[in-house]
Amino acid sequence: MDWLQNLLAPGASSLPSTIILYAFVIAAGVWLGKLKVGGISLGVTFVLFVGLLMGHFGYIVNPDVLHFVREFGLILFIFSIGLQVGPSFFSSFKRGGVVLNGLAALTIALNVVIVLAIFYIDGNTSITALVGVMSGAVTNTPGLGAAQQAILQVMPQNYNATEEMAMGYAAAYPLGVVGIITAMFLVRALFRVKMDKEVEAIEAEKEAAQQKPLILTYEVTNPLIDGKNMMQLHDIVNCDFVVSRLQDKDGNIFIPNSQTVVHKGDKLYTVLSANDEERFKSVIGPELDIDWESKPGPVVSRRILITKTEYNGVTLGSLKLRHGYSLNATRVNRAGIDLLASPDLRLQMGDRITVVGQLEDIRRLAEKLGNSVKRLNEPNMFTLFAGIFLGIIVGSIPIAFPGISVPMKLGMAGGPLVVAILLSRFGYKLKLVTYTSSAASLLMREIGICLFLASVGIAAGANFASTVFNYTGMWWVIWGFIITFVPLVVVGSIARGVYKINMLTVMGLFGGSMTDPPALAFANNSTGNDAPAVAYSTVYPLTMFLRIVAAQVLVLALAS
Repeated sequence: MDWLQNLLAPGASSLPSTIILYAFVIAAGVWLGKLKVGGISLGVTFVLFVGLLMGHFGYIVNPDVLHFVREFGLILFIFSIGLQVGPSFFSSFKRGGVVLNGLAALTIALNVVIVLAIFYIDGNTSITALVGVMSGAVTNTPGLGAAQQAILQVMPQNYNATEEMAMGYAAAYPLGVVGIITAMFLVRALFRVKMDKEVEAIEAEKEAAQQKPLILTYEVTNPLIDGKNMMQLHDIVNCDFVVSRLQDKDGNIFIPNSQTVVHKGDKLYTVLSANDEERFKSVIGPELDIDWESKPGPVVSRRILITKTEYNGVTLGSLKLRHGYSLNATRVNRAGIDLLASPDLRLQMGDRITVVGQLEDIRRLAEKLGNSVKRLNEPNMFTLFAGIFLGIIVGSIPIAFPGISVPMKLGMAGGPLVVAILLSRFGYKLKLVTYTSSAASLLMREIGICLFLASVGIAAGANFASTVFNYTGMWWVIWGFIITFVPLVVVGSIARGVYKINMLTVMGLFGGSMTDPPALAFANNSTGNDAPAVAYSTVYPLTMFLRIVAAQVLVLALAS
């Protein structure tokens, strides 16, 4: 049984033992994360604590392997988040991004103020230790690395300072994660937030922003539009709508075109925005309740799936459905949300177009657009790794900052996030397909965060007990929790009490302002909504830059 002991014993660092260690830490962490205490579960965050426990008992991973797995896991998590929220990133920034980024900057400023207060009041703790504590408290590994590089540039060979930073980071990190989640619960309790209502509000806001279309039937009763064609009708009503089918007074059903003349008594099967419902009704006539699908006739309605890459990013109007196929497009379903089929709407892989017309014409269009579910299941590996490649390059670009000799970088988390957001929004211009099925995206995201948390826990676990369970370590932990908790409660109270920001967005703001993937994972799992991820990605790029700048400025300004 020596082979089994060599495989499972603490201290083993062979490839099989490393894989077994990661598998156990992740499996046990995920299982424990599903357990609820008082109706609350920490989700995949528990992987971090299992990793700390295994590291404490002497289980190790080759440092180079551990560093690679940690960074690659973080890149996978961040990149998948960027692809998911990228399409809504820019619109969300217009609606509330300035306020969110301002609140995130305020959080960072409060973190720095508290660190300076501790430094001057205590007087016995070095700034290097406090910068390490701050980096752990706000769970910002790039800030720690940047500060370590900065101290070595001004004090070559001063490895004691870098080790002191690492110990402060390890001491503060676990309660940093807990502090963020605790702040979420406290703000919810202070303002008596009911999460089901917050989810409903964010969904209603999303539907209003996307102008979810209505499908209604109207009878033409207005004599002023009798004899007008469809093009003239659009000018009169002055809103976007699609009349997919028309039934005349004799009961004939057909698909109208721009020159089709409307008469009194005609019935129009119409798709339009909810915002335009009253205007359309006031011009056309009353709403009717008719089941068009049960009516006999050659006109049918079908959904066609876009699975050919050449149609990724093209406008709906460029398909020329009416002239080329005698079809009308009524709406486009994207990620479960119906969008009005306006001519300038840019299509994406995975969109489902609802068209109305002759069955044979629909089949011809389906063949042209692909309509193959199997093709969507094929992963777009080129886009994934090309995006990571570009993200690493962007994250490695040195950014000069006035008064600081050491250039700043977005790092291997910030760079891929920025590139993923840009690719998901503008990738079609480069003929890149960024579509990823929900299952594939979730799998990539969960694997990434689990690898990252397991690596951080295993690395910090070896010296965690000796560092924390003494007088100095106790104060590091306390200070770290204060640095985490107090600014979030203050900013959260301002966000909710003054700006009335939805709690799901506040949770994403907390995770993004602390550059904390575990907090985002907790927010996503506990709400079942992508609003926290949108807020997280809205503030993350600026926050990452400011976190790195703050850590380096503190070290370079106060280290002696």
